[in-house]
Amino acid sequence: MLDNFPRGTIVIEELEIGMTRHLNKVVTDEDIEMFAKVSTDRNPVHLDDDYAQDTIFEGRIAHGMLTAGLISAVIGEQLPGHGTVYLGQSLKFLAPVRPGDLVRAEVEVMEIDHAKRRVKLDTRCLVAGKPVLKGEATVLAPSGKFD
Repeated sequence: MLDNFPRGTIVIEELEIGMTRHLNKVVTDEDIEMFAKVSTDRNPVHLDDDYAQDTIFEGRIAHGMLTAGLISAVIGEQLPGHGTVYLGQSLKFLAPVRPGDLVRAEVEVMEIDHAKRRVKLDTRCLVAGKPVLKGEATVLAPSGKFD
């Protein structure tokens, strides 16, 4: 299940403080397996039920960066959207995401520097309304001006 705003671009001239966008995605076993393959992170806490049962998580969990990737999707597809350049991202992982969890990735505009086209974004992911990840991103937003 994927639920989100329309994709596209909001140029810096149209951005406003407090503007938000989100997407919702159920994290599946297939997502975790594909992320392990692409990233080469095959930590058994993500892939092996028996191993993961004996960890502090008491079961398999998704890669933290898979969850963080949902923030990247909101930034790259919605806010600001196509043409955005990531300059930095801080992340704090607050709780595990498990296979089958519905993750809501949210991005909110906090600061806009029109002269430098830089935008600071509050970023967070929630499962059942509880924060599982929070952070801040700085991006270079696309412009609608053609000089």
